[in-house]
Amino acid sequence: MIQDIFPHVLKNAYVLDAVADENALIVIFNKAGEILVKKDPEVDGTNRKVFPRLSEFNPRPSKLTYLYSMDEDKFFLAQDESVSIPEDYFYSKVRALRAQKDVAKKSIFEVFTAKQLASWYTNNKFCGRCGCLTEHSTKERAIVCPSCGYTIYPRVVPAVITAVISRGETPDKDRILLTKYNSGISYYALVAGFTEIGETLEQTVAREVMEETGIKVKNLRYYKSQPWGVVDDLLAGFFCEADGDLTINRDESELAVAEWKYRDEVVLQPDQLSLTNEMMTIFKNGEEPR
Repeated sequence: MIQDIFPHVLKNAYVLDAVADENALIVIFNKAGEILVKKDPEVDGTNRKVFPRLSEFNPRPSKLTYLYSMDEDKFFLAQDESVSIPEDYFYSKVRALRAQKDVAKKSIFEVFTAKQLASWYTNNKFCGRCGCLTEHSTKERAIVCPSCGYTIYPRVVPAVITAVISRGETPDKDRILLTKYNSGISYYALVAGFTEIGETLEQTVAREVMEETGIKVKNLRYYKSQPWGVVDDLLAGFFCEADGDLTINRDESELAVAEWKYRDEVVLQPDQLSLTNEMMTIFKNGEEPR
C-alpha cells in the first residue's frame, strides 16, 4: 500500500525550530491545487526526483513552513504566491502522479502527505469562529486565532473500505461485491464511506453497504488501516459476509456499478497503492485476511 515504504521512514512529528538549508525539499501548490514537480525523470534506483531543493530557487521563497521529514530529507511548504519556478519543473495534478510508472511509491506518499498538510494550512487562514486571521502555533502543529483563542489541528477523516463476501458451497463459488462510483477513478472498488457523528466503524460498514447496495452484512472482521492524505482520510478496511438476500439495490446517485464477482472475474487496479486493491487481491487469490 502507499504507506509501505520500508526501509524509508516518515517522521511526522512537528519540529518547531526546523531550518531550511540548501538541501531542503520545497513543496509548492498553485491555486488550482496542483503540485510543482520535475518534468523529466532523474532515476536513482526506483526513485524519481520529484521535489525541487531550496538551492534551485532564485530568488528563494521567503515564507517556508516545515511539514515533515522522510529519512534525512526535510520538507518545507512554500506559501509565497509569486514564487519563481525553477527550470525543468511544472505543476501537475496530484492524482496524475499516481499513474506515472517512473514515480516511486515513496514519492507518491510524500506528495499525498504534503497535500494533506498544505490544504489544511490553506483552508484555515481565517478563524472559523470569529473570522480573524489565524497564526501558526509556536508550541505544536496547530493553527490558532489570536483574537478568540480557537485552536485548529490537522484534519483526519475516518472512513471504511468494505469487502462484502457471499459464501458459496465451495471457496471457488464465493463472490465479492464490487462497485464503480459515478465519479472519480474508473477502476473496480469496494463499498466505502465516511463515519458519521456518534457512529462506530462497524456501524459505518453496515450502514454504507445497506445504503449503497441494499445488502445486509454479518461477521465483520477488521483487516488494516491506511492514510490517504490527498483527501484527509484514514481508511479502515473490513471483511464481512452478506446476510440473507443477495439482491443488489444500487444507489444510482452514488454508484454506476454494483455487482457480485467470482474470484476469477475480479479485475484488479493497475497499481499496488490502495487498501482497496490489496483487499480485492486477497479475495481473488483465495487467501484468508490476516
